[in-house]
Amino acid sequence: MSGMATHVITGAGSGIGAAVARRLHARGDDLVLHARDAGRAKQLAAGFPGARTLVGDLADPDKLSWAFSHQTLPDRVDSLLHIAGVIDLGPVGELTPKAWRHQLNVNLIAPAELTRHFLPQLRAARGHVIFVNSGSGLNAHAGWSAYAASKHGLKALADSLREEEHAGGVRVTSVYPGRTASPMQAKVHQQEGKEYDPGRWIDPESVATAILMALDLPGDAEVNDLTVRPGR
Repeated sequence: MSGMATHVITGAGSGIGAAVARRLHARGDDLVLHARDAGRAKQLAAGFPGARTLVGDLADPDKLSWAFSHQTLPDRVDSLLHIAGVIDLGPVGELTPKAWRHQLNVNLIAPAELTRHFLPQLRAARGHVIFVNSGSGLNAHAGWSAYAASKHGLKALADSLREEEHAGGVRVTSVYPGRTASPMQAKVHQQEGKEYDPGRWIDPESVATAILMALDLPGDAEVNDLTVRPGR
């Protein structure tokens, strides 16, 4: 992706999203950073001078359209990066509908709704949609049913979108990171009852490097699926 580009990013406050936002900001690209509320938007704006913010609660995707109607959306979108996510572990016999809905809303339905809103701009720019998925989007394990279901659904969303938009030049990439050193990983270890050692897992900067590789690939090629696993 050459020249100044405009990127809409969810999850820019920490982990992989923050690493990607820092890299794009450092090279002078235009950032539109999603935030769940006005307070978070203020924090992101302070951390990324010159970036614009877009406020809407991913946990309540039914209200995103209303929230966006009261804000100015970018006229141009070269990439939409879905990096935000939530996780709540637990066996099927104990997970409540609330836990299921929360993960499905944030991890699957909200990305679909955001994509719907920005498709006109993405089509006009022949842009790129990147879904940061998870190894759980390819395999499901005991205790991970709701999260894995949301991520399996995200893979289906990406695959369908790619088929629908390929002829118009919109690229779609799914990235499947393994365990990455981040606040989410710390929460996972807490829920698993394990000690958290960030040095054992992938650095978010390494995942950001993989994402930018896919993003910056010349227009004659497209990375459909990219798996990133711990190297040690």
